[in-house]
Amino acid sequence: MNNSVKTVRIGLFLVMLTLMFGIGLGISFGISEDSIKSYISEGVASHAEVHDDKSNNKIWRYVQRSHFHATGIAAFSIGLILLIMASSLNRKLKTASSILVGLGGLYPLSWFTMFILAPTIGRSAAHHHIITETFTYIGVGSLLLGIAILCANLFLNMFQEVST
Repeated sequence: MNNSVKTVRIGLFLVMLTLMFGIGLGISFGISEDSIKSYISEGVASHAEVHDDKSNNKIWRYVQRSHFHATGIAAFSIGLILLIMASSLNRKLKTASSILVGLGGLYPLSWFTMFILAPTIGRSAAHHHIITETFTYIGVGSLLLGIAILCANLFLNMFQEVST
């Protein structure tokens, strides 16, 4: 394997998982959209005390957002990882920043978690669930930190590989 790819392969793997997750959701919409909507409506009907008449549509949007965010974040993250590979970052920071960018794929899982939880515990509780918030903060925080390291290198010449 090319040494440039070796330094970013873990991050690239995480990004590819995110991409496959997003594509998989899209395929599942095409194959079984009615089953997904039934899951939502049955959960809402069983737990009517925590729902209003907007719940079915809002929860359906959660799973759609998971799909949109997974494919979108994965697409631009591939570009970021290519920039990381081509940058003058030192080897350890190339690995670390690519992993951080790859962990950005946790953010779409926050929307997916809300979709899974909301029918039974309600939309607000699903938004504030520990799992949802953990995926959100780790995903967004990691992605921003990975981008910050890359930008510091590209625009401020920081963290460069030391020539021997």
